Order: sequence, then structure tokens, then C-alpha cells
Amino acid sequence: MINFINNRRMPAVLLVLAFLMVMGSFNFILKKHGSDNISVKAHPYGNQVKGELVWENRLKFQQLLDKYDTHVRMAAFETTLPDPLPGEEANVAHAADLLAGTILSPGKVFSMNLALGPYSRQRGFQDGPAYVGSQVTKTVGGGVCKIASTLYNVAILANLKIIERHSHGMQVPYVPPGQDATVSFGSKDLKFKNHTEQPIVIWADTNGNTLYIALYGRIKPPQVTWHHKVINRQEKQTVYRYDSTLAPSQEEVVIPGADGLAVKSWLKIIYPDHTVEEKALGVDYYRPMAKVVKKAPPQ
Repeated sequence: MINFINNRRMPAVLLVLAFLMVMGSFNFILKKHGSDNISVKAHPYGNQVKGELVWENRLKFQQLLDKYDTHVRMAAFETTLPDPLPGEEANVAHAADLLAGTILSPGKVFSMNLALGPYSRQRGFQDGPAYVGSQVTKTVGGGVCKIASTLYNVAILANLKIIERHSHGMQVPYVPPGQDATVSFGSKDLKFKNHTEQPIVIWADTNGNTLYIALYGRIKPPQVTWHHKVINRQEKQTVYRYDSTLAPSQEEVVIPGADGLAVKSWLKIIYPDHTVEEKALGVDYYRPMAKVVKKAPPQ
């Protein structure tokens, strides 16, 4: 499908286009492997953390681990926003501050909405970008889904039981499709259960546009690895925008866009006794994002 947009209409969609521009780089990651098996290791913005984290030598953090006897890092994950929009980075940093030091007792369920919400000005959140259906708009607390996605990944790697999780309507740039999570206070939540017999300490911090979240307990979890397969693609449409500054035959790609995807995800879990388990996580569906091209108006 091809659509044409006149320059006079562009101001109404600039925010959407700016955000979608961020997404284009991730679409390239999917396609460059030449198959529908997604390579998690190749992702440039969301990965498991193996090295030391900056807060792990801080006295306040060490005292918290001493108090709950939780000196084993169960899992850690980092996500980076390649080009944060206004308010997005501030909301992520604020949510990380609220999250750091949370204690999840044995048998209890963590709810992101209960722990961090409501995502309001009264709670210190700003306007930021958020998905509404297949559109991107501004809302107070926009950007906190980066916290949800990072928490989801670290909970998976710690082999905790996921109680509730929702994927985005379109791909996000900071984790592979199938590994994202979205929240909306009062409707969509991220919940996971501490099914172990030990308390778990949750810590989070940011460094610029990179978010780090880690879980600490008493026992190392089994080895958990992600696996994904694209089972369906929906071709993206091309939207042409007229630009009178271009030569008659000149075209310029503003946003590469992305195909819609249906992604099947599963986990491979290797226990200390070398027992191997595969756990199906279901299928996530992502709407296509339009490719936007500038071209000269018809003569």
C-alpha cells in the first residue's frame, strides 16, 4: 500500500515519525541475518549483563544485601534507548530510583503498577512517548515500559514465574520482539512471583540512556536462554511525503519502517543436574510500521 502525505500535514505527525525513526535500526537487525530465527545475541540495545555493576560496591547496597542475606546475583539485564525522546529518559531514571531496593519476599508477587504507579505528575513523572494502538502519543509517565521490558527479561533469566505480561503493539528498539513488556496503570501490568524460599532484592539504576536492573538472592538460578522464531510477516506500507526542495527524480528515505511480525518465543532451561527443559511463552503480534519517503511533488 502506498500513501501520499502533503507537507502541510506533517506537523501533526512529527512526534510519531520521530519515534518511528528510532525503530528503523532494529528492523535492520532482524533482516540482516537472512532468516526468521531471531539472533538475540546480535541485539545492539538489550542484553544480559555478566560483568560487575556500578552500584555493587556502594555501602548502602551492600548493607541491604547483608540485611537480607542475598549476596548472589541471580540475573541482570541492560537496555539502551538509542535516541530518547523528551521526558522518556527522565521517566526511566525516576522509575529506576523508585524500584531500587524493593524486597520481594518468598511466595509474594511483584506488580510493577503497584510498586511504581500510578505514573502521574504527583508521583514525579513527566510527559513522554507511549503507544496507543498503532500510534505514538504523549502521556504522563511515557517511557516506563522500558522498565517493564527490562524487568521482564531479568525475571525470565532468574527463572521466576511470570504471572502477567503484555507485549507492545509495535516493535520497540531496546529488546528483541518477544522480549518486551508494556504496562498501563489500571489495565496492563507486569507481574512475577518469587516462588523460591528466599527474599529477592531488586536494584535498578541508569547511566545516561542505559538502564540496568538486577535481582539478588541466595541461590543461583539455572541457565536460561531465549529463543524466537518469526512465524508470520505483514509487509509494511510506504508513505510518500512531498518535499519541494527535492529534485524531480530525487527520493529520500526518512524512516525505514518495519514489517509486522508474529513471533513465537520459548526458553531453554538447563538445571545444575544437566536436566534440560523447554518452556513455551506463546506468540506475540506486532503491527507494521510505515516506511516514509520524501519525494518532489508532481509537476
